[in-house]
Amino acid sequence: MIKHIVFWKLKDEANGLSKIENAKAIKEKLEALNGQIEGLIRLEVGMDFLGSAESADLVLFSEFENKEALDYYANHPLHKAVMPFIAEARSERRVVDYEA
Repeated sequence: MIKHIVFWKLKDEANGLSKIENAKAIKEKLEALNGQIEGLIRLEVGMDFLGSAESADLVLFSEFENKEALDYYANHPLHKAVMPFIAEARSERRVVDYEA
């Protein structure tokens, strides 16, 4: 199993929306991918409530059957359709992929 975790810091405004509106939209768009992409076991998005200087605004936690499934997800049209919205909204991105 592969775990794919992404942390984002968001801009105060982007896509014509506030940071919190973008966070909610990203969460909705990504979680809608559940059950839509072969090899994706589960995907959830969490919104930070602490707001400390060290906090990211959003975290994506996802699990895949194997490395090939992660690659398939990364290049899938449904995933690629969400990417421009996220890219516009984020100011920073960190990712960790590991085998569990």
